[in-house]
Order: sequence, then structure tokens, then C-alpha cells
Amino acid sequence: MKLKSVVTSLALMATASVASAADLPTYTPENQMNLPVNYREWVFLTASVDLNYDEPIPGAALLGRHSMLDNVFVNPEAYQAFMKTGTWPDKTIMVKENRMAESAGSISKAGKYQGAVMSMELHVKDEAKFPGKWAFFVSDGKAPGKIMPQTASCFTCHGDHGAVDTTFVQFYPTLMAVAQAKGTLSPVYLKNEPKK
Repeated sequence: MKLKSVVTSLALMATASVASAADLPTYTPENQMNLPVNYREWVFLTASVDLNYDEPIPGAALLGRHSMLDNVFVNPEAYQAFMKTGTWPDKTIMVKENRMAESAGSISKAGKYQGAVMSMELHVKDEAKFPGKWAFFVSDGKAPGKIMPQTASCFTCHGDHGAVDTTFVQFYPTLMAVAQAKGTLSPVYLKNEPKK
């Protein structure tokens, strides 16, 4: 009986270490980021409809712009660290999966549901690899993510508006409460965010 429990414990430890390795960022020789294979098994942070950080374009609907739904996931180790500390550890990976918002199909009569993946955005904290600790990658959802240059607007926007460590925790209600309780909200965010 004791041998069986030892074997079970060792199997569980081996499974945990494999899962941890699978949740770390990996890169191609061309400095692109491999898409995490099991990201849909990670911790789900939020979903949004047509979330946009730019000014709306008048008549965008007439220009054929499509509606989009997105899902944001984070690797489990990073989530657990955030829950304890209110900030993100090294090797945090956030995946924003952008999907077509469908409004007609099957038995639907109203509302929108998620269709095919249109693109993916990855926000990665890898302190030894990137000068500013964080990097952004974009992908079509199939190929490895292409790194965004440090001059891309995403760096400035996240630096000026990210609630915690350049991340948009303000859009993750359960984590925002943790950051407030731990006192880890960015001074820049507190200065720039309109008071409610």
C-alpha cells in the first residue's frame, strides 16, 4: 500500500513539472514566440466585446469592420503568484485570443457568440530576454507570434495605462480587487485614470 502511494505521488510530481515546463515561454531561432499549446487550459481572466483602446472611427460599421470577442488567459503559475503578491512574476504569459463575433447561425435569434480565431496577442514577461522586462507578440493563431518593436504603440499605451506592471488588470475584475488590497496599482495608472 505504501509503495502505491509513493508511486502515485511521484507520478503527480512528474505531471506537475511537465505542466510547468509547458507553461514557460519558448522562442524560435528568429526570436518569434511559440504559441503555448495548452493556453485554453490556463486561468481565464476575462472576455470582452469590441474592446478598443483607440478613438472610435465614425461610420466604422459602414466600412465593413467586424465585431470581435476576445478571451484572456494567463499561465497558472503567474496567476497563483499574482494572487499572493498582487503583481506578475518573471515568465508570465498572457494570451489574448481574438475571435470573430458571429450573430447568426445554428439556432441563434439574438446576441453574439464566438466564431473562428482571427488573431492572438501575447504579453510576456521575460526579464533576462527583453530590455523592458515585457514584450508583445502577435500571431494569426497558427504561426509563432512575431515580436512587436519597442517603438510600437502597445508599449506606450500599456506603460501609461496599465494598472499593474504595465498590464491592464483594470479589465480583470477579480484581479483588480487583489491589486487594490495588496497596494500594487501603478502610480502612473493612479495618476492617469479618471476618478470614479
